Amino acid sequence: MENIPFLLFAGLILCGFFIVSFASNKFRLPSVLVYIVLGVAVSSYFSDIEAIHTVAEIGIVLLFFILGLEFPLARMVSISKKIWPAGFLDILLNIGGAMAIVLVFGLGWTPAFIIGSVAYATSSSISAKMLEEKKRLANPEAEFILALLIFEDLVAPVLVSFIAGINLGESVSFAFMSLLLLKILLLVAGAIAMGHYGFRRLNHFVSKYIQQDFMPLLTVGVALGYAGLAISLGLSEILGAFLAGVMLSETGRASELEHLILPVRNLTLPFFFFWFGTSISLGEGVSFVPMMVVLVAWGVIGKIVTVYAGSRMFGLSPKVSFRAGFSMVQRGEFSAIIASLAHPQLRIFSGIYIVITAFIGVFLFGRAPALANRYNERLKLRGQLKPAAEKLHPYKESEPK
Repeated sequence: MENIPFLLFAGLILCGFFIVSFASNKFRLPSVLVYIVLGVAVSSYFSDIEAIHTVAEIGIVLLFFILGLEFPLARMVSISKKIWPAGFLDILLNIGGAMAIVLVFGLGWTPAFIIGSVAYATSSSISAKMLEEKKRLANPEAEFILALLIFEDLVAPVLVSFIAGINLGESVSFAFMSLLLLKILLLVAGAIAMGHYGFRRLNHFVSKYIQQDFMPLLTVGVALGYAGLAISLGLSEILGAFLAGVMLSETGRASELEHLILPVRNLTLPFFFFWFGTSISLGEGVSFVPMMVVLVAWGVIGKIVTVYAGSRMFGLSPKVSFRAGFSMVQRGEFSAIIASLAHPQLRIFSGIYIVITAFIGVFLFGRAPALANRYNERLKLRGQLKPAAEKLHPYKESEPK
């Protein structure tokens, strides 16, 4: 690959992505999975190409920046007050449950913690893309799903820091954890301050110049800049990008700003899923096959139970909660990052776990509306569905697309 001119290489990649995207659309396959599978298939040729990783980062940053535009500060404050119970249940069942399984199979505490961390977080990128592709961003469960994803994105850097500290022989002290928490609070506080006292006052400026060709420079610049700030603090660029979107949503022109950068996001986002596939090394096989089967089963069941129960605590109806539960099984980028810190045998094991749960998760995501409708009908037949339950959520429930 080193001898191919960059422009030729970029052109071939984009044309290849076009063919893949067109084919996935034609055969009604999720484009996310097709890109991941393509990346896994050619990982031996593309794993060390820095340009792909750089463009991939831009794509995922713009995806979460656009999501952040949908959440002005007032809405974020309202959501944050309700997501904590579901977030802690998520930690207990998905980290704790996976660790318990690994310990039962005779592995030590360190492998158990690493595998538990791999099994924890739902893939933010796959979930966000699937919500968009399936036209479910306007559904009532989307708010809860995005809120829980952000909660996991706050926890995941802490897990990465723990594991990195263990690998380096560092003690994970109270001072270490306090510093990490302080960084997260500073990043969030900075976004709140700049959004409320800065970008809110730019409403007239944005309205006046929204059609000018220099506005995308400001929009993308803020997204990349705040994501880069998060990385410099040792946090996730996903968190920084989302907060950048929250900041700019205070201008009151979120939809216009989103329209400006959609072409850039559509051009760069496929690189992320392709790169994610190249980062997964399947090796020559997998050890601990019985443990893999049990972990995958718990990975599906644990997430469904967590999200269903959390959605009910969040105030969603049984039908919407069931739909949400079958929409968050897929593991992804944070799991791959954590897996990369493990020793080779566990890395291969974790890579296969991620691919399997990603496939199952995307399949269940597509089936979630139909499964939720069946579940709702069964509740009605049993007389367990109270009319008031549908009024738990403040917004009218829309039928799944």
